[in-house]
Amino acid sequence: MSRYLIIIVLLSGVMIQSCTRSTSKIKFHKSHEASRANVPFSDAVETGNLLFLTGQIGKDHKEGKLVKGGIKAETKQVIENISDVLKHHNLSLDNVVKCTVILKDINDFKDFNSVYTAYFTKKPARTTFAAAGLAGGASIEIDVIAAK
Repeated sequence: MSRYLIIIVLLSGVMIQSCTRSTSKIKFHKSHEASRANVPFSDAVETGNLLFLTGQIGKDHKEGKLVKGGIKAETKQVIENISDVLKHHNLSLDNVVKCTVILKDINDFKDFNSVYTAYFTKKPARTTFAAAGLAGGASIEIDVIAAK
């Protein structure tokens, strides 16, 4: 495991532990998308004033497949998927405080960033790294934490 992945895993564990120790209730939200009704994870998990969204890839949920057009098209679809989940919870991209971005190829960083910066104008905190492969053959996955 890379040093960055280990750090992210450890930080995620600390965040989850601190949330579970609070007196806030934890709500596990199912997906608003019918095609994702039986996935083995929550679309979003809410605790206190934070909403943790599951990672999104550039899959068009109506079509059931990755969008075509490369990293820019996938990045746009990922962010639209995130926006849809946030909208379902009466939030927007402006509520995002942290993004974790996983690229299949770090050489896609510049093209990814050109799309990302058009959507995330508030500049939430961000971690970006590359991995050997992503679910569904995706080129990018992003998860976010949003504050109410």
